[in-house]
Amino acid sequence: MEIHGSDRLKTTILTLASVGLVVGLLFWLAGSGSTADLIWFAGVVPALSALIIEILRSIGRGEIGLDIVAALSMTAALIFGETLAAAVVAVMYSGGTFLEGFAEGRARREMHDLLSRVPRIATRHWNGGLQEVPLDSIEPGDQLLIRQGDVVPVDGAIASDTAFLDVSALTGESLPVRMARGASAMSGSTNAGDAFDLTATRIAKNSTYAGIVRLVEAAQRSKAPMSRLADRWSLGFLAVTVLIAFGAWWATGDPIRAVAVLVVATPCPLILAVPVALVAGLSRAAHFGVLIKGAGPLERMAHIRTLILDKTGTLTDGRPRIVAIDCQNGTNPDQILNLAAALDQASKHPVAQAVVAAAKTRGFDLPIPSNVAEFPGEGVTGLVNGRSVIVGGDDFVASRVGRKTGAHAGFPAGSVLVAVAIDGQMAGHLVMADPLREGTAAMLAGLRQGGIDRILLATGDRADVAERITDGLGLDALRAGLTPDQKVLLVLTERKNGPVMMVGDGVNDAPALAAADVGVAMGARGAAASAEAADVVLLVDRVDRLGPGLEIARGARRIALESVAAGIGLSVAGMIAAAFGYLTPVEGAVLQEVIDMAVILNALRALRLKPDVPHFSAPEAPATS
Repeated sequence: MEIHGSDRLKTTILTLASVGLVVGLLFWLAGSGSTADLIWFAGVVPALSALIIEILRSIGRGEIGLDIVAALSMTAALIFGETLAAAVVAVMYSGGTFLEGFAEGRARREMHDLLSRVPRIATRHWNGGLQEVPLDSIEPGDQLLIRQGDVVPVDGAIASDTAFLDVSALTGESLPVRMARGASAMSGSTNAGDAFDLTATRIAKNSTYAGIVRLVEAAQRSKAPMSRLADRWSLGFLAVTVLIAFGAWWATGDPIRAVAVLVVATPCPLILAVPVALVAGLSRAAHFGVLIKGAGPLERMAHIRTLILDKTGTLTDGRPRIVAIDCQNGTNPDQILNLAAALDQASKHPVAQAVVAAAKTRGFDLPIPSNVAEFPGEGVTGLVNGRSVIVGGDDFVASRVGRKTGAHAGFPAGSVLVAVAIDGQMAGHLVMADPLREGTAAMLAGLRQGGIDRILLATGDRADVAERITDGLGLDALRAGLTPDQKVLLVLTERKNGPVMMVGDGVNDAPALAAADVGVAMGARGAAASAEAADVVLLVDRVDRLGPGLEIARGARRIALESVAAGIGLSVAGMIAAAFGYLTPVEGAVLQEVIDMAVILNALRALRLKPDVPHFSAPEAPATS
């Protein structure tokens, strides 16, 4: 691990203070008290000097904290001849700052693990062979070989029949995920099975993993509002400390009482526990695929009472799937899908690609079409194994078979019907829809149990489609046909009921995400604009990760407050005991540093938060009949 200059300075100061304390004790035990005092004095000076410099820098930034108490206690102890107490304070204070740095480093370890896994090179198919190339040279469309154990270098589509990917570093999934041909693979996942081919869909700097790294670095640079509040509280605690210390001195005439009070209050756990707990929470959330862009959003998540959800790409998958096949004239449904998908290989239309993906998922061997003619926005015609096939909208197909297509009534609102004709005869329809994500109802029920009071749907889709999709979910309100500015207005209106979280994935959601107290973007396939505007990015394309994210946020904040309350309470009790003469300066210093270390270790409990994570099996082939 790299050791930075500040870490070396902390280590050096702790070493000098510790050596001075131990060597001074040896001389004191040998009966040379004056020499021990000089050694203890020498051990305190580096720590006190570094502390005074840091205090001056903080004042220059407009910050006043309890480091002042540490400086007062060491200075007072040296002035009144309590050099042993000063040495203990110096050791414990420098040890506390060292432990704080270690604790924050431990809390960030999982985030650093993300950074350390960034691949540098990739294996590309080129001119019938393989070549090792740097990531920056990969272009969309390049065919890459992902060997067993390799980290997927860029976002891409599986080009082999199947692949097994370990996505635990991104999403927290404990088991590898099976992916079929055409499925999207996120950069940063690890090949847990045999080697497979990947078709790159993004360049490295625009891939999922590169975005994660950038967001992680931004999160690590953040400072929570709660931490700033802790700094403000510290001023009041400083006043109370000084009041008790000089009150004890005035009442008893004994300055040692004041010294004892000051050392008990050094340093305050308030400025140690809060950042450690919140940074630990950020790290823990990232482990479950919830990337929070700082400690501020983490705190706000703990207060959320209203949740507004977009529909397409959030509550639904955002991609059309075949939910039924309507057959006519005795045609076999597998034959309809096979021939339609074979012809649709020649089209780049999203619906055509969905038909092809469905056929490949079912294991169909798709022949190459010939004599293909595509009519943009209408349909495709061509030959498949010598048979004439027409795929497209009802009117397009009807105009070529010379009669009505005979589409059945009663299909769900919002469905897309793809008509298929074979050899001049109407064969049937592929019924496509964007279904609700698996486990959505259970996820929303869990959010309500976790403290969400209101759940609303905000969509630009038609009301009848939204109502059908969300039937039975128990939403508090549904707003359909909304423009981006109307979504913003809805967010602002709902604030009267408490802090609002907005979840979306499209460019049209970005303004509402920015307006919400906490904006959440679906980062796996969502638009870059929504990810930039959001405070939280779900790294996996599953909205059910909201529950674990909210649970971790509440848990981290609770642990931070518990640490602060316990630490300050014990410190105040210790100061009162010292004021009444029950603690000497040395005993007070040891007691306070024990308290500080205890609250830091308690704050690290946020790394062990275990949220209730839904585990749904990987989706099988889309329903086709």
